[in-house]
Amino acid sequence: MDRSKWVLDSVRDWAAGLVTNWNRFWFEPRLPHTLALIRIATGSMLLYIHVVLAGDLLSFLGPDAWIDNATIRDLHQGAIVPENGDWGRSYLWWIDHAALLWGHHLLMLLVAAALMLGLGTRVVAPLAWGMQLMYVHRLTGSLFGLDQIVTMLLMYLMLAPCGAVYSLDAKLRGRFLHLVEGKWRGTWKAWMFPSAEASPAVTIATRLGQLHLCVIYLFGGLWKARGETWWDGSALWFSVANYEYQSLDVTWLVARYPLLCSAAAHATIFWETFYCALVWPKLTRPFVLMMAVMVHGGIAICLGMVTFGWIMIVANCLFVSPTFVRGLLSGSGGNKPH
Repeated sequence: MDRSKWVLDSVRDWAAGLVTNWNRFWFEPRLPHTLALIRIATGSMLLYIHVVLAGDLLSFLGPDAWIDNATIRDLHQGAIVPENGDWGRSYLWWIDHAALLWGHHLLMLLVAAALMLGLGTRVVAPLAWGMQLMYVHRLTGSLFGLDQIVTMLLMYLMLAPCGAVYSLDAKLRGRFLHLVEGKWRGTWKAWMFPSAEASPAVTIATRLGQLHLCVIYLFGGLWKARGETWWDGSALWFSVANYEYQSLDVTWLVARYPLLCSAAAHATIFWETFYCALVWPKLTRPFVLMMAVMVHGGIAICLGMVTFGWIMIVANCLFVSPTFVRGLLSGSGGNKPH
C-alpha cells in the first residue's frame, strides 16, 4: 500500500513538474528588447527588398511581367502540375494596372519604414506580414531564402509588442503617458503604446520563432546529409569554387588546407542537423550561435548572399536573452545570453 502511494505521488509530482515547465517555457513573461531589435533589422531588410523591387516593379508584377498573373494562379492551383498545387493565394493575382501596383508598392514601402522605426507597430506589423505574404505568393519563381525568412520573422513579430522599446511608439508613450495610464489603462490606447514590461505574448512569439528556426535547420541538415559531397568533405570546395555565387575568391585557402576545409564541411552539417538540440542548453548555446554567425557570415562574404546571410544571423538572435540585449544597448554591459 505504501509502495503504491509512493508510485502515485511520484507520478503526480512528475506530472505537476511537467505542467509547470510547459507553462514556464511558453508563458513566463519575457522582456521585449530582443524582438524589438529583430523588428528593426527585419523592417530594414523588408524596406530594402521592396526598394530593390521598385527598380523594375512592372517586370515582376505588371501586365507584361516575366511570369504573368494567369501563370502564377495556375501554378498555385495545380492547373499545370496537379501535385504541386498549394493553398497559397494573393490578391495581386488580380491586379496588373500600373497605377494600382505602384500605389500598392508605395504603401508597402511606407509600412516597412514604419515597422523599422516602430511607428504604429501594433498596426503596421500585421499589415507588413500580410502584404509581404501577398508578394511572396505572387512572385513565385523569383524568391529565395531571404524572402522566406523575412516573412517568417514578420509572422511572429506581429504577435508581440515588438514596438515597446527602441521605437517611435516608445517615444510617444513617454510623451503622452496619460493616454495609457489612469482611466485609459486597458483600453486600445494602452494596446497601441505597450509598456516595456515583461509580457507572455513576447514569450509565445519568441518560442514559436525559435521552434520554427529549429525545424528549418533540421531539414536543412537532413537535406545536406543526402549529398555525397557533404560526406566526403568536398562540399566547401564546390561552394567557394562556384563562379555563379562567388563574391570573394577563397579557393586558394581550400586548396592549401584541404583537411581543414573537409573538417569544416563535416562540422557544418553536424551543427545544422543538431542545432535543434544543442541550441537549448545554456552550456552549448553560445557555441551554436557563434557557429551560426560564422556559417552565415561566410555565406554573406564569400558566396555573394549578403542579405540572406544577414537575415539568418538576425533570426538566430531569437535565442539571445532580452536582458542581455537591454544591458548591451544601454551601455551597461549584459548578462550571458539565455
